[in-house]
Amino acid sequence: MPIAISTLVRPIILSGGSGTRLWPLSTPARPKQFLPLVGERSLLGETFARLSDPALFSAPTVICGAGHVEQVQVIAASLGLSSPRIVAEPCARNTAAAVALAALTATDPDELLLILPSDHHIERPDLFRATVAEALAAAEAGMIVTFGMKPTRAETGFGYIETGAVAIGTVRHVARFIEKPDAERATAMIDDGRFLWNGGMFFARASTLVEAFEQHSPDVIAAVRASIDDPAALLVTPGADRFAATPAIAFDHAVMEKHDRTGVIPSDFGWSDVGSWTATYERSVQDGGGNAVEPGSAVIDGSGNLLRSSGPRIITFGVDRLMILATNEVVLVAPLDDAQRVREAYERYRELTSDT
Repeated sequence: MPIAISTLVRPIILSGGSGTRLWPLSTPARPKQFLPLVGERSLLGETFARLSDPALFSAPTVICGAGHVEQVQVIAASLGLSSPRIVAEPCARNTAAAVALAALTATDPDELLLILPSDHHIERPDLFRATVAEALAAAEAGMIVTFGMKPTRAETGFGYIETGAVAIGTVRHVARFIEKPDAERATAMIDDGRFLWNGGMFFARASTLVEAFEQHSPDVIAAVRASIDDPAALLVTPGADRFAATPAIAFDHAVMEKHDRTGVIPSDFGWSDVGSWTATYERSVQDGGGNAVEPGSAVIDGSGNLLRSSGPRIITFGVDRLMILATNEVVLVAPLDDAQRVREAYERYRELTSDT
C-alpha cells in the first residue's frame, strides 16, 4: 500500500563493497550486490524494487566503484528503470567518504537522504517503507536517524546501538554505539532489552550531514568536496587523486559516535546483511532435508547443505552441513558452520594464483 508524505525522500544506495566474505561467487569485479543470493533478483535489484514507491521516494542515486557503473545500469534496465544517477568512486575510501559524496551531490541542501547499503536483504519491504515514513519527522527536524534492528540472537558479528529516551515519535535518542561484542556481552545486551543491531542505514537532510561532517570530520568533507567538479552531473566522477586523499574511515566513527543529534528507530522488517554463506543459507528456500540447492544441482541422502554454482553442476550424496560453491575457475568445499573462514580461503586462492 503506497504511503503518502508531503516531502519525497531521495534514496542513496551504497554499492561499493567488495563482498569477499561470499567468495568465490562474489569477487571484487562482481561483488555480492550484483548476485541473486536470496531470490531470483540480485540484492541490488531487490534494493531498487523496495524503493520504487513514487509516493515516498524520488529517483535513487547509486554510489558505486567506477568499475561497476555498467553493472548498476544493466540491473536497473532489467527492472524497467531509467538509468539512475550514479556517483562513481575512483577508489574505495569507506562509508564516511560515500556519505559525504551523497550530501555534496544532493539536488538541494534540504533534500532528505535515505542512505542504505545495496547488499542487504529485507523480508518485509512494506514494513521497511512504513518505518522510513515513521522516521521522517525526526530527519526533517535535523536529526541523523539510523535504523536499529531488533535482535533475534546474541550475535557477535554486528555492532549494537543502545537506545535512550524518546526523541520524536518512535525515534529514540542514541545513548551510545557499541563495537562488535564477545558472546557474553552480546547475551547481556539482549537480556537488557535496550540494545539493537546497527543496520548501517542513515536518514537525514543533506545540510544536516554536511554540518555534522564540518563539525566532527572536516578533513573528510573538505577532501571529498575538493574532488567533485560537477556535483549536478548525471554521472558524477570525482577526481581520482583528490578523492584518494580522503581519510578512509567509517561514517559511524567519523560522525555518528561524536554527534549529539542522532536518533535510532527500532526496526523489525526482516533485515539481514547477507554477510556470510551461513546468512545466505538461512534466507534461501530449502527442501525437506534443509538443503538450499539451485536448479541444476542436487543433493542425494544429505541434509543441511548449501550448493551454489556459476559454472558446473554440483551433485552430492551422503554429506551433511556442507557448503559447496563453484565457479568456472575454483570450487570451495567447507563445513557450512565455518562460513566465517571464507576470507582465509580467498587469501589462499590469491596466493596460489598470484604467479599465474
